[in-house]
Amino acid sequence: MQGQVAGYDCCEGFGNVDFDQAELSVMTRLLGYIDVTDFSFVAAVLCIIFNPLFWNVVARWEYKTRKLSRAFGSPYLACYCLGTIVLLLNFLRSHCFTRAMSSQPKIEGLDCLGAYYVGLVILGIGTIFVLSSFYALGFIGTYLGDYFGILKEARVTTFPFSVLDNPMYWGSTANYLGWSIMELSLPVESYI
Repeated sequence: MQGQVAGYDCCEGFGNVDFDQAELSVMTRLLGYIDVTDFSFVAAVLCIIFNPLFWNVVARWEYKTRKLSRAFGSPYLACYCLGTIVLLLNFLRSHCFTRAMSSQPKIEGLDCLGAYYVGLVILGIGTIFVLSSFYALGFIGTYLGDYFGILKEARVTTFPFSVLDNPMYWGSTANYLGWSIMELSLPVESYI
């Protein structure tokens, strides 16, 4: 009997589950707030998927082959060029995200000044983590310098790395979450 719960063997998977009995009203309600056919939404999702895929593939390719460093004549110049491309892709992602947020349906519970301020605080915290990470790592450290063989003398342990393991990622995520909450709340013009 070990490994069995309510008559289901752990190794059978979900073969005996009747999905017609699943409660999907919450998911259906949440998906009602997303228009997946909107071009802006699709463009934002594609940018969100493409950007980290691109920079990770290119950085790992550089690490294994050093072809960018040879092509640019310097690992520093190659890193600056890749960093600039990543930065431009991030601007595009942010633009697509903003367009998608403004074209999506609003959530009634977030249409208040309090939600706007919560979003603003989350955005502020995210910005602090992103900017302080960038300050601690510098341009080359932020934009994949280690894949080009450009290493810091020691591991960075100052703030925000003393608080979080990946403050740049957490800060960026907080920025987009805060931004989303602010966009879903009342327009800024109604607060003035």
